[in-house]
Amino acid sequence: MNKKRNRKSGSLQIIFRIVQGALIGLGAVLPGISGGVLSVIFGIYKPIMELLSNPFKNFKTHVPKLIPVFLGGVIGFLGVANILSFFLEKYPDPSVCVFIGLITGMLPSLFREAGEQGRTKGSYISLIVCMCLIFAILIGLQMTSMEVRPNFFWYLFCGFCLALSVIAPGMSFSTLLMPLGLYTPFVDGIGHFDLGILIPAGIGALVTVICLAKAINALFDNFYSLAFHGIIGIVIAATVMIIPVSGFQSAGTAVVNIICIVVGIAAALALDRFNSRVKVE
Repeated sequence: MNKKRNRKSGSLQIIFRIVQGALIGLGAVLPGISGGVLSVIFGIYKPIMELLSNPFKNFKTHVPKLIPVFLGGVIGFLGVANILSFFLEKYPDPSVCVFIGLITGMLPSLFREAGEQGRTKGSYISLIVCMCLIFAILIGLQMTSMEVRPNFFWYLFCGFCLALSVIAPGMSFSTLLMPLGLYTPFVDGIGHFDLGILIPAGIGALVTVICLAKAINALFDNFYSLAFHGIIGIVIAATVMIIPVSGFQSAGTAVVNIICIVVGIAAALALDRFNSRVKVE
């Protein structure tokens, strides 16, 4: 009887992680959403960073647990994203509002996790400083309407932004690339497996991970509370910046968008409750 329960629990864990990975992959490709933020919210950011910073040391312990996440990420990035892009095109504001609700609903669990090793005044200062910094960066990008001509070096930059959106939660690569006119050709190149785009982007992403993953992982090991509260500030700022203000100018659209936010919050709370019951060994 116990074996059957363990098998069922194990199957639920795998399915749960695949769904999480799909949402992370989806968040990585959709405009304004950060896959890194969702990985933090789902509680798998730290093991991913540990694997990226020390791949040989943590390969045996981390890869088996993260395989379903990576599989889901590929599905979300290449598969589900293509389906939901239809809804983003036809119903952009309600679609984004669902994600806003999802992120908002997971903030309480994120705050709990940030306080696992205690809180200090520095923790709250870190939260405020990071929040203001991300606000400044994203507002600056919105105010800058510079476009560039895509080439090998710009696709290196695209890879850098993609990796940064994973290891620095809140930094959506789409938010960084859209003001430069690089988002559409980059995503189209990935979807069509264009090696002229994939190779430089892969090099840029790999170099970014090698250079920054260890530093960020060391930051968590030595300054857990400061780093995690800083991430909360990043999450809050990134979420506020994707609110579709124009979608609340009329009563009808406002009601629809509010309902979508509530649905997202309810889904997030359900995921959090399920996550607390189904522990990953």
